[in-house]
Amino acid sequence: MSATADPATPREGVRAARKRGRTRVLIIGGGINGIATFRDLAMQGVDVLLVERGDFASGASAASSHMIHGGIRYLENGEFRLVKESVQERNGLLKIAPHYVKPLQTTIPIYSTFSGLFTAPLRFLTHGKGKPRERGAFLIKVGLVLYDTFSRDGGIVPRHSFDGRKKSLAALPKLDPHVKYTATYYDASIHDPERLALDVLRDGALAHPGAHALNYVEAIGLSPAGVLLRDHESDEEFTIDADVVVNASGPWTDLTNEALGDDTSFMGGTKGSHIVLDHPELLEATGGREIFFEHSDGRIVLIYPLKGRVLVGTTDIPADPAEPARCTEAEVDYFFDLIAHVFPSIAVEREQIVYRYAGLRPLPHADDTAPGFISRDYRIERRETPVRPPC
Repeated sequence: MSATADPATPREGVRAARKRGRTRVLIIGGGINGIATFRDLAMQGVDVLLVERGDFASGASAASSHMIHGGIRYLENGEFRLVKESVQERNGLLKIAPHYVKPLQTTIPIYSTFSGLFTAPLRFLTHGKGKPRERGAFLIKVGLVLYDTFSRDGGIVPRHSFDGRKKSLAALPKLDPHVKYTATYYDASIHDPERLALDVLRDGALAHPGAHALNYVEAIGLSPAGVLLRDHESDEEFTIDADVVVNASGPWTDLTNEALGDDTSFMGGTKGSHIVLDHPELLEATGGREIFFEHSDGRIVLIYPLKGRVLVGTTDIPADPAEPARCTEAEVDYFFDLIAHVFPSIAVEREQIVYRYAGLRPLPHADDTAPGFISRDYRIERRETPVRPPC
């Protein structure tokens, strides 16, 4: 499809782009970051063309854990500005997009009181190196008190609460009976992230007649006339001249730069996989809330209801962006193990998997940092290079 103020046939936008031959800004990548940049420029009246080699929001934007989370995990990295920004964005979406983004009650099972109290600062200073240690109730309590100061926005979500074993098991009877406490706070879910992305895209296309977005169009190189694009539906190639090129291709940023003749090593993405289970017993055991917890390997993982099914995730494995991301059988075993960690009486079989998926996180390159400690913050790299090679 093409996104314009008055779309006609699906490839009409491609023909129009070929005829124009130039734009002020060319955005490569139709995930939520590229789409949001497209909308922002269009709202300012800037001529902008967005191209996406696949479908809009079909990469990392679609392969998420289906949450708009406030970044509670970033507290452990000391990224307080990122936490504040994350919850502001989350709370804003709860207000303006309640048809997509909804409050998500989230419960953390806790098995000790003081575990991790002294190792947490060391984990922060060493970026997660060494053997992981469980986070105890005291550490989680401190984190949630801090999180409340960032998160509530005048009461848009409730404060966190703490319960002991008796009350926790009364609310969640299938929970591991060895649990000592549960902590509950609110985050936000988004069951259809692609729909929100398309709304943002459409908003931009309607804002300015010089704003156009094309899917199944890939940036494949440079020519004397500008950036060389290929229409994957017709297999035809054409060029677009632009004053500015924005590379918003996420985990594939370096591959895009390579195609444009610029050798970079900005990215070091990791793979995150999920499974979706048709499992009524597990669905009932969640009590309609997300179960967000630390697995035995120190990874933060989750189980939560998704459209009458149960979503389980996620892994954090270094991956090659040149290869397709796939959820492996070993990862499925990992997910079954983490379910047993929290709900030991519930059996899960592979036949109950209705869907599995994997995506690549657009993380910065980090040689010696544990995957969970790689910053989720953004950055913009500005490079003064010609849009086209010399003739």
